[in-house]
Amino acid sequence: MTSVTYRDAGVDIEAGDALVEAIKPLAKATSRAGVLGGLGGFGALFDLKAAGFVDPILVSTTDGVGTKLKIAIETGIHDYVGIDLVAMCVNDLIVQGAAPLFFLDYFATGALDVDAAKRVIAGIAQGCTISGCALVGGETAEMPGMYAAGDYDLAGFSVGAAERGTLLPAGVAAGDAILALPSSGVHSNGFSLVRRIIANAGLGWESPFGDGRPLAEVLMQPTRIYVKPILALHKAGLLKGAAHITGGGLPGNLPRALPETCGAVLNGPWNMPAIFPWLAKTGNVAPEEMLRVFNCGVGMTLIVSDADAAMALLREAGEAPFLLGHVTDQPGVVIAGQESLFA
Repeated sequence: MTSVTYRDAGVDIEAGDALVEAIKPLAKATSRAGVLGGLGGFGALFDLKAAGFVDPILVSTTDGVGTKLKIAIETGIHDYVGIDLVAMCVNDLIVQGAAPLFFLDYFATGALDVDAAKRVIAGIAQGCTISGCALVGGETAEMPGMYAAGDYDLAGFSVGAAERGTLLPAGVAAGDAILALPSSGVHSNGFSLVRRIIANAGLGWESPFGDGRPLAEVLMQPTRIYVKPILALHKAGLLKGAAHITGGGLPGNLPRALPETCGAVLNGPWNMPAIFPWLAKTGNVAPEEMLRVFNCGVGMTLIVSDADAAMALLREAGEAPFLLGHVTDQPGVVIAGQESLFA
């Protein structure tokens, strides 16, 4: 009787080992103060004291990339979703005043494609470098029968820290200004609706967008990572609260940075990437639905008392902030001029 191997069952141990060897230098390049050891252990070690913290509070986040992965898989553009994965986690850390320390990933697939996986993890390493955190480990799961050929899924996990007494939001009150930092595009939310709009319009990923680029190139722009400018603003004592604008849009996310007794008035229209009016027009999507699903050009909102000082610091950091609105003493988010946002 012929002996059956794990490879016969669809799992290639050698491919997994080859991937680990390929990503070791990528992970090593992200190392930072506090990291102990390297890849290969059963768990990652981190020394908070060596990282410079005295009395830290740990903050942890987890997220994925969602059905944006379907476009990556169908087009072979695997280089950016790793950045998306890191961004979705670390941007949630910084709105609580925490500096990202380390990151772990989970990559699951039916049959391991070493080249595609390496490109994804290279993007994760790049995202970690941008955000100043270390890629300390992860898990690659090869599960035949769970995924169709070529499919994979991603999950990310990040841990950050803040000194006790510096967590956000803090002191937000009516009259505070709300600033916006622009998004690079759709980021990593709403892609089930994006895919439905494109399918209903009979378009493909190579169809030209208005500026001549393929739709896939426009849609795969990675989620912006806002770590360094926001931490600089917080360190300067200018930041009272922040909200990462992801699924739920401005109406769903901004209230998470406000006291229960407060709300916000936002003043539209504002400049946004052309993909949003295009999606609204092509899919016949109402403004209220666009604002509820997508970031609509606002990747991050910042609540400050001194808007001029905050915007000056952000511009020095290379950002392009703009005044979006203000905090009110009436709960809820009112978006003025939303009917003309997608004209």
